[in-house]
Amino acid sequence: MAPENNAKPETGPKMVPVTKPKGWVVLVLRLLALAATASATIVMGVNKETKTFVVATVGTTPIKATFSAKFQHTPAFVFFVIANGLVSFHNVVMIAVNLFGKQLDYKGLRLAMIAIFDLLNTVLVSAGVNGAVYMAELGKNGNSHARWNKICDRFKTFCDHGGGAIIASFIGLALMIVISIISIVKLAKSKSNTPLLGEP
Repeated sequence: MAPENNAKPETGPKMVPVTKPKGWVVLVLRLLALAATASATIVMGVNKETKTFVVATVGTTPIKATFSAKFQHTPAFVFFVIANGLVSFHNVVMIAVNLFGKQLDYKGLRLAMIAIFDLLNTVLVSAGVNGAVYMAELGKNGNSHARWNKICDRFKTFCDHGGGAIIASFIGLALMIVISIISIVKLAKSKSNTPLLGEP
């Protein structure tokens, strides 16, 4: 029999699944941050220049001395290498967590720990690069009040490589800031979706 009153079956609106933000965005940002901080670590870690200068003249005989500029000679550069190395290691671990961490989540603490460690490493790389910038500026311009002479006019390659490492570290810092913001937003959203005590 035909349906009464020629009634047509009701058709409701089509349900469009809501897609969550892609996880590969954070993964790409972490890979870029890893490349930046690892490059800064390597470039500064191998940064060395040796030159020979005439320091005095006895009669017509020049007296020469050989000097080397190394990152180990400056504690700020040593801290820079350590800080960027630790942040590189952090991003390697976080990439692994991003790929396999859902299986290791314990009572929903994964997002909280990621946000905390991202923020700590952002502060760490910021401290390292800002200390290095201060020493780089001192090496480039010196300090007339303290009578500290500049060295970049004599060790140009050393200063150029150091400047490149600092630029790479600043790129890593900018990426870590973005990653930290994303981690905190994810944590806030997960907390807002968690039912309060006593709710079903």
